[in-house]
Amino acid sequence: MQRRQWTALAALAACALGWAGTSWAQSNEIRIAHVYSKTGPLEAYGKQTAIGFMMGLDYATGGTMTVAGKKLVVIEKDDQGKPDLGKSLLAAAYADDKADLAVGPTSSGVALAMLPVAEEYKKILLVEPAVADSITGDKWNKYIFRTGRNSSQDAISNAVAMDKPGVTIATLAQDYAFGRDGVKAFKDAVKNAKIVHEEYLPTNTTDFTAGAQRLIDRLKDQPGRKVIFIIWAGAGNPFKIADLDLKRYGIEIATGGNILPAMASYKQFPGMEGATYYYFGIPKNPVNEAMVARHYSQYKNPPDFFTAGGFSAAMAVVTALKNSKGDARANTLIKTMEGMSFDTPKGKMTFRAEDHQAMQSMYHFKIKVDPAFPWGVPELVKEIKAEEMQVPVRNKR
Repeated sequence: MQRRQWTALAALAACALGWAGTSWAQSNEIRIAHVYSKTGPLEAYGKQTAIGFMMGLDYATGGTMTVAGKKLVVIEKDDQGKPDLGKSLLAAAYADDKADLAVGPTSSGVALAMLPVAEEYKKILLVEPAVADSITGDKWNKYIFRTGRNSSQDAISNAVAMDKPGVTIATLAQDYAFGRDGVKAFKDAVKNAKIVHEEYLPTNTTDFTAGAQRLIDRLKDQPGRKVIFIIWAGAGNPFKIADLDLKRYGIEIATGGNILPAMASYKQFPGMEGATYYYFGIPKNPVNEAMVARHYSQYKNPPDFFTAGGFSAAMAVVTALKNSKGDARANTLIKTMEGMSFDTPKGKMTFRAEDHQAMQSMYHFKIKVDPAFPWGVPELVKEIKAEEMQVPVRNKR
């Protein structure tokens, strides 16, 4: 009997040690879920974000991948650009993978589906690079932070290039949260120009003829400068509308920045103006120089639009964890991150306390055609600093 009791006690002790060991191991890890479009229509954007995120973690931790003595463990999940899938993957990351916080996603539609999951599990979701205003607007909750720019930042900066008296504008955008929020924010930002038409097309559009004809019909008889402002992401080439001889009607095209392959189309439009979130040759700071050098070393080409976003998200995560001394609990991180400034390839960003949106510079550009580059080169006209943009707070906090 005594021997049986001893055996049972020994087994209980072993289990207790096992549980303690597991708890100890977990306490010496910080688990980060990265949910993004590894595949799907925004695959190119997602892959850049992932490269930038891992590169940024390595840079920010001095190559150790540890913060406050805790190992950073990144768990990658592919949402395929599908909202329902992204939602379930984030829930699984928090519940099953024991992720302390999450980063992503690529698509605004997916992000909107994921926001309530972060609130349900009471864990941080750092949104990068999804853009829709509603993410930090009416759909926001306190567990959401965003390093990516929002639609208002895009819109206000692009309005700098176009919002002048005597200018008539029609918009072309994709028919989902990114496109519609982008146009709404652009309309709110425009004070002097006149907007006469909004054209929304499916995200998978390849034939732009019908939409382009509607845009032309609304603009061709307008006096003064006439502009089609394009807000587009992923597959499809909306710049094909130039094939309809827009010059014949005196119609220009304007747009924001994009990934380098998409900017090959910009070579058709020397002198085109717009505003961009990032182009590797524009920001002048040590973090950007380090990222550009590392990217050339590893991939033999420059970092792209969304690489900078992933890198910025990593800088925010590591800065927050350093400031919290490795405490990844949501309430601690919220207190740490509200009002927190951190270095990025774009320079300093600051999380606004009211909605956790990262306030950041944008770049007014003019396209130059340079034979050395296969894309239209955005030459800096003016850095539009965060304090120069009156970005509205759109949540109901």
